[in-house]
Formats: sequence, structure tokens, C-alpha cells
Amino acid sequence: MPDNNERDELHRAIWSIADDLRGSVDGWDFKSYVLGTMFYRYISENLTNYINDGEHAAGTTDFDYALLSDEQAEEARASLVEEKGFFMLPSELFCNVCKDAVENENLNEKLEQVFHHIENSAKGSEAESNFAGLFDDFDVNSNKLGATVARRNEKLVKLLNGVANMKLGDYKDHHIDAFGDAYEYLMAMYASGAGKSGGEFFTPADVSELLTRLGTVGKTEVNKVYDPACGSGSLLLKTEKVLGRDRVRQGYFGQEINITTYNLCRINMFLH
Repeated sequence: MPDNNERDELHRAIWSIADDLRGSVDGWDFKSYVLGTMFYRYISENLTNYINDGEHAAGTTDFDYALLSDEQAEEARASLVEEKGFFMLPSELFCNVCKDAVENENLNEKLEQVFHHIENSAKGSEAESNFAGLFDDFDVNSNKLGATVARRNEKLVKLLNGVANMKLGDYKDHHIDAFGDAYEYLMAMYASGAGKSGGEFFTPADVSELLTRLGTVGKTEVNKVYDPACGSGSLLLKTEKVLGRDRVRQGYFGQEINITTYNLCRINMFLH
């Protein structure tokens, strides 16, 4: 089945990255680096595809935003922030940072700058709260990555290349929730060894859907959805799937005490 093939391939890719970083990054921290890098790749490709599709539809079939100069791209900043909620310069896209990563002696500083710019691009817009602090768990200067800048950058290169090699395709075309599944797999790999609570586990999609169907029996629409311990947002998102986007009138509300899990929930809600 497609679901199993995609899931197995994703798990193999994550295991490969974990193998490369073995002995340096604790598993509990490792998941933040993987998920943060996956999100960075996603929003880079999401923005690029959005711009390219518009240009191609207008007749410029050979246009590629990733090849544009930063100066040319700046002209569209205001409109893109209004339309997409954020902005990224071509030089700061995931594909371009990856391309130069091996030769970049300041890769850690480059990534820190990129994440800072992404968050700042949303300031003053309706999407500001969606991006604020999203990369807080991605510490590019942590000693856990290495004792020296060179060692840290070596690990960051492996991390970027590992995520670049993941065959994620278009997020909306996937049969699995790539981010949620990656989180669940990382929890299973590391939670017990790190001495963390089993309560941190991502709720499997099938369980979330069953709970949602039980909670909405006899209902065709609801006023709002609330989860007091929302984790990565799986249960909230399943409500949209079960009832339909227009059937939750006033939106989705959740609380989560773990800041890392809270940020994953925000990423999931943002993507959906």
C-alpha cells in the first residue's frame, strides 16, 4: 500500500540521518533538528512553487524563483507576505543553502540568519504569531552538535543533506502526515532511552480519527474544537478531515505545556 511504502521510506531516511549524527546529538534533541529542517525545506519549496506557478501561468514558463537575485526578489516582499504570511530571499531557500553548505565555513551563522529572517518577515502581518519562535529549538550553536564551529557545521551539512534526500514531494499529495509520522517515529526511537514520559508520544493517526468520530457522533458541524493537551495537533486536524473545513465554525484551540511539542503543533496547523 502507498501509505506503508511512503512511511517506510521516511523512516529509513530519518534512521540514516540519526546514524550520521550518532554520538553527538541526544535523541530527544535530535527530533527538533530533523523536524525543524523538514519544516525549513517545506516552506522553501512551498513559497518557490507558489511563485513559479503564478509566473508559469502568466506565460513565463522558464521562470524559477530559486535562480532569482535577492535584489529582484525584494520587489515582491510586501505582496508575498500579504498572500503567504512570510517571505524568503532566493539565497536563503533550502535548496540554495544546501547547495553551498559544504563550502560554507559559516553555515551555522547562515542558518541562524535564515531562521531569524523568516520569523521577522512575518512581523506586523496576520501570520506573525504563526512564525514567532518556531525555530527556537533549532540551536545551530549548541555544543551538542560539536565542540568547534567546524564540527557543528559538519553535522549541519549531514542534517541538511539527509532531509534534502527525503522524497517528500508535494506535501498535499502525500498519503501520510510526514511531520506527524516523523515525530512519532522519533519518539519511538528515543523516548525510553532518554528517560522521557511515554505521554509525549504522538497519537497515531488512526487513533486520532477514531476518537474524533466518537466525539462527533450525530454531528454534521460544531462551533469550535478544543484539545486541552493537544500534543502535535493530530486530534485537532482530524476534526477537519472528519467534518470538513467549513464545518468547524469558529476554529481550533489547543494547549500544550511542552514547548517543543507546542511548536510542532503550530507547524502542523500551519501546514494544514
